[in-house]
Amino acid sequence: MSLEIKVPPVGESITEVVLSQWLKQDGDVVEMDEVIAELESDKATFELTAEQAGTLRTIAAEGDTLAIGAVVCKIEDGGAAPAKAEAPKAEEKAVVAEDKTSAPVAEKSSGESYATGTPSPAAGKILAEKGIDAGAVKGTGVDGRITKDDAIKAEAAKKPEAQKATAPVAAAAPAGSRSERREKMSPLRKTVAKRLVAVKNETAMLTTFNEVNMKPIMDLRSKYKDSFKEKHGVGLGFMSFFTKAVTEALKDFPAVNARIDGEEIVFNNFADVSIAVSAPKGLVVPVIRSAESMSLAEIEKSVMALALKARDGKLTIEEMTGGTFTITNGGVFGSMMSTPIINAPQSAILGMHNIIERPIAEKGEVVIRPMMYVALSYDHRIIDGRESVGFLVRVKQLLEDPARLLLGV
Repeated sequence: MSLEIKVPPVGESITEVVLSQWLKQDGDVVEMDEVIAELESDKATFELTAEQAGTLRTIAAEGDTLAIGAVVCKIEDGGAAPAKAEAPKAEEKAVVAEDKTSAPVAEKSSGESYATGTPSPAAGKILAEKGIDAGAVKGTGVDGRITKDDAIKAEAAKKPEAQKATAPVAAAAPAGSRSERREKMSPLRKTVAKRLVAVKNETAMLTTFNEVNMKPIMDLRSKYKDSFKEKHGVGLGFMSFFTKAVTEALKDFPAVNARIDGEEIVFNNFADVSIAVSAPKGLVVPVIRSAESMSLAEIEKSVMALALKARDGKLTIEEMTGGTFTITNGGVFGSMMSTPIINAPQSAILGMHNIIERPIAEKGEVVIRPMMYVALSYDHRIIDGRESVGFLVRVKQLLEDPARLLLGV
């Protein structure tokens, strides 16, 4: 008796998954609750476990797209796969024995018509010189005798075959040759593509820019980073400052933290901040819940934990849904300026960029400061220009005067 293992329900919005990898192979003995495969949806990777002990019989192949409830494999009762090697051996012996008994008959029958297919002396000389088997040449002479013309035709027919055999299978591609390869889109990449196009088509997206003098934060980090890490066990990064600044600015501009639901605007009195993270399989956006009530240390710990999960492909659907505002940091890849795309159904996203020392005017003097461009993309249907610009200016003020983050002013 065998048990069918099917694709389990993994979320309300997920209708299909991709079998990304078999961890056990066909015929392997598996234990109860042992992980046998990995399934990949458009949001996360899931493990498929054995529902009973037995022998695995795979049905789906790696890379197959499977609907929820589709059969992935079967598990047969028993601790080992049945032996398959004995039957073929017995058949081989029978075939060998049959060949041995039939061979003399064939030789005898061919001997009875030996004259048929015998080459003439001239034809025999040509065939011998060219290494052509007389048995492979059809004779047109009397009683099927192979004539000189038959041998010449056989030689002409063999030349193209010899040229094919000696020709290289494929010429080596010269340096700088043009080539292309095709790769099936992953569920994550397909979903990202659909959502990005939907956002561009369904929202009135605009982007406003500003710049931030990062010297105050860099000085603060330099002064306290060692004691901060010693006390909290995590480094003090820029993301915690930006997250904290965003949560404070959202209190002053609640429309930036809202979303459109049909003909209604939904305002949130909390800030679930999504942090865009580059994972091996693509961009994922885990959420820091209630970030407005967290300290810098708590934010840093949350960012670190979510980033590690993203790297290992262990993020759950719950950890990637429900954000109210997104922060993305293209500066880690060297981006100086960009227009980030809104993470629907949210209404705004803040883009951080790389820090470049630039000359700026400060109190009537030209000084060199580490500067960062910041960008806020927003849905103009719900957020007006005054609110978008005011929000970004407020973020700038909080970052350039970090004491404001602690005093809430």
